[in-house]
Amino acid sequence: MKNLDPRTVEGFGLEWSRFDQSGVSETELRRMWESYFHIFPWNRLAPEAIGFDAGCGSGRWARFISERVGTLHCVDASDAALAVARRQLAGRPNCQFHRASVAEMPFADGSMDFGYSLGVLHHVPDTSAALRACARKLKPSAPFLVYLYYSFDNRPPWYSWLWRTSDLLRRGISTFPRPAKNAVADLLAGGVYWPLARLAAMAERCGVSPESMPLAIYRKASFYTMRTDALDRFGTRLEQRFTAAQIRTMLQEAGLEDIRFSERPPYWCAVGVRKAAASNGAATSTE
Repeated sequence: MKNLDPRTVEGFGLEWSRFDQSGVSETELRRMWESYFHIFPWNRLAPEAIGFDAGCGSGRWARFISERVGTLHCVDASDAALAVARRQLAGRPNCQFHRASVAEMPFADGSMDFGYSLGVLHHVPDTSAALRACARKLKPSAPFLVYLYYSFDNRPPWYSWLWRTSDLLRRGISTFPRPAKNAVADLLAGGVYWPLARLAAMAERCGVSPESMPLAIYRKASFYTMRTDALDRFGTRLEQRFTAAQIRTMLQEAGLEDIRFSERPPYWCAVGVRKAAASNGAATSTE
């Protein structure tokens, strides 16, 4: 399959098999889902809308989308991830499952009423090409929502320094054998994520804004979610990060317009709509 890293795909299949999200409450999952989708233009969709989830993973977001639309195509390059998604979305006949890379989604160009890809396209070799592939599937004026890791462009310099230090750890940990990788990720969840999240929660209760504190986004999260994300963050071989300006440029080059960014974490989450006609041909070209 095109535009994917096989080891990264395998890693996510194992991750979702281990953390199928059954240990997360409905309330927490819905809160996380809302943190991404609060900028999505639902008014553009009819009840019978047909769309796609590019990189569906465990299906944790598809469960909420499928309640609102006619058909949802759940696409993932991992057989293991799709097995989890099928199990989690059992009883939802409007969900269809496809094993494919984002570059080879098996539906016609210009056929989808909407699409989204959350936390996936920064793990492929060519993120810009992946965005163009997603945009090609959209009908004119159809919305597309994406979440890509940010490069701390809205943070002070020390945030970037802290990330560079952690990224050195990721580069090493991601090469460990699976049992060792799981164990180290769990240790990081318990020794780093949990105490920093609790510190941020304590600051908030004391009337101090926690937004600038590292890992403050986890202050309301379960330890299960922290374990999942620690493995996601430190166990993945391929990771890219982008500024908001870079993401805007990639979305525009993909043929999207009316681009808006969420002003709250996680960063960066952006939504745009497919142009009625791509003047530069970027959204209609083939990869």
